[in-house]
Amino acid sequence: MPTEVLIAGAGPTGLTLACELARGGVPFRLVEAAPGPRPGSRGKGVQPRTLEVFDDLGVVGRVLAHGRLAMPIRSTAPDGGVTTSGAEPAGERPDIPYPASLITPEWRVEEALRLRLAELGGAVEFGTALDGFEQTGDGVTAVLVKDGRPETVTARWLVGCDGGHSVVRKRAGIPFEGETRDEVRMIVADVGADGLDRDAWHMWRHPEGLVNLCPLPSTDLFQYQASIAPGQDPGLGLANLQEILDRRSGRTDLRLGEPEWVSLWRANVRLAARYREGRVFLAGDAAHIHSPAGGQGMNTGIQDAHNLGWKFAAGASPVLLDSYEAERRPVAADVLALSDARLKLAVEQKGIPIRRDAKTMQLGVNYRGSVQARDDRDETAALRAGDRAPDATGLSTVDGDRRLFDLTRGGRFTVLDFGTAELPPDLTTYRVVARPAGAGELADTAGHLAAAYGGTGSTLVLIRPDGYVGLISDAGDGEAVSAYLAALR
Repeated sequence: MPTEVLIAGAGPTGLTLACELARGGVPFRLVEAAPGPRPGSRGKGVQPRTLEVFDDLGVVGRVLAHGRLAMPIRSTAPDGGVTTSGAEPAGERPDIPYPASLITPEWRVEEALRLRLAELGGAVEFGTALDGFEQTGDGVTAVLVKDGRPETVTARWLVGCDGGHSVVRKRAGIPFEGETRDEVRMIVADVGADGLDRDAWHMWRHPEGLVNLCPLPSTDLFQYQASIAPGQDPGLGLANLQEILDRRSGRTDLRLGEPEWVSLWRANVRLAARYREGRVFLAGDAAHIHSPAGGQGMNTGIQDAHNLGWKFAAGASPVLLDSYEAERRPVAADVLALSDARLKLAVEQKGIPIRRDAKTMQLGVNYRGSVQARDDRDETAALRAGDRAPDATGLSTVDGDRRLFDLTRGGRFTVLDFGTAELPPDLTTYRVVARPAGAGELADTAGHLAAAYGGTGSTLVLIRPDGYVGLISDAGDGEAVSAYLAALR
């Protein structure tokens, strides 16, 4: 039976895309070669912008419940000096609901997304591998294999969310440009650790390299990381992990348990030459792989899926789908440069803690210059079309006090009208008034909305389904909104 979208890979990227399609009513199949959910913490940092994506998808509560915001980093230098950083999140701001990154095991993120997908009527087909595919002008014919039995399926579109070794990318003939650095390796494991508190992420710097233990919230485990330089033992057994910890921490009172999951990570820095080949798209690690420095990889993949998913749900017109690579590939290139630079710094300085700052939070990611970014503002404006749509608190409606994200979540276009423009009747619109008297009206009681959006007496702001500003008209041009939406069909 044909479907609209076939998704290969059910990690965080594939699951996010499936949730987006499910709530948008787009038929899909989500297949995963592994027999079941993958173990291991792997990526453990969820950035503030990704938490906003999860808020929009209705899954942020579950993710927060199994994580910790603003976990402090306690770093011990070779001379025994201890410094602590990141203990306090940034101060509360009306435009940023999640001011700090969250530490949680990646499998918890996947678990939350699978539960949300089930609520939306979808499911993962585990133990189902993509064996190959062919394209035509109308769609993709793929061969899936489950329990040794092949199945031929057809879909209008295929999305490879199947990781750094992506079968989809390879079969599509898309080059994966970059390098693998065997001289930069790291043992990563989930282990128990006796003798260590769970109040902070513990790092020890040593002349031979870094070792750290980060408590994994909602579990009794720590994520163990140890850099492995050329000539050092890369063995994944408990004895080697313990020896490295003893030597680099200078402590003999810390005892590790048998690893529940362990892997040897190698530095790969690669970016797909293109994100699309005909009816085949790439997202997540299939399109870009990073070092873990700065906690960017999983987050970038999730945001790839959020960007592509609403475009399928909005009709999958050529202009929409063409904008996916144009918007997301430059973001990945910037992320690769950031994470690579921080990895090099960590290696050169023997594991100085990777700092958390505005660059890693991903709130500054924008699509200025996109064909889907239009405004009549000059270059000095703080907020432009293509920017992340900021939140705002202190909004009064006939149903009670709200924050802006309460009104915009759900995967649809939303207009903020600071004036009285004529707008399409089927478009979700909120008019800013002194005293709300009916549905679709709100009062900006604290002035946070006007401050965030630069709203004047006639400003119109069109917010895209993925939470980015599509259009701003300070002239209050309602026809510009209609023309913007018409151009997406």
